[in-house]
Amino acid sequence: MAKWTFEPGHTAAEFRARHMMVTYVRGHFKNVHGTLEFDPDNPTNSSVGVRIDVAGIWTGVKERDDHLRSADFLDVDHHPQITFAGNQVEVKGEHDFAVTGDLTIRGVTRAATLNVSYLGQWLTPWWEDGVDKGPRTRAGFVATTRINRHDFGVSWQDTMDRGGIVVGNEVDIAIDVEAILENS
Repeated sequence: MAKWTFEPGHTAAEFRARHMMVTYVRGHFKNVHGTLEFDPDNPTNSSVGVRIDVAGIWTGVKERDDHLRSADFLDVDHHPQITFAGNQVEVKGEHDFAVTGDLTIRGVTRAATLNVSYLGQWLTPWWEDGVDKGPRTRAGFVATTRINRHDFGVSWQDTMDRGGIVVGNEVDIAIDVEAILENS
């Protein structure tokens, strides 16, 4: 089984949650790290480990970002990372898989399933600090899931004067991964 490492410059996680019952707020995590064991010819034996640095959250509004980092939401001072460790892989299509594992947010771990699309692999050049390091094999993946934030203790809420809630309970998560084959 081949080992792959996430390329941090081309890997990111995003989320969206309903805001005031009418639209979505989107956020972004740039500091996403991980490894996976993956063979496209035998995907059911694959495994993945992901670490997201919570302090790097960005929604475009500093006050909102600070609130999301606070104990009301993700509590970055006590829980600096969101993690996922998955090793149960079900083939859903030619390049599509369901990967089930443990998702940990705010210190609470629950089973979660990521819907993963394998985008293929390619032999590409590798430059580091202006030096040609030779070709590397890269692969692309997109993973998505939906969670209920309350399942992970992310339960801050406020109600509006005429009914309704400020923050939706369901959160959509998407992770774009570019991984580099080790020793390629």
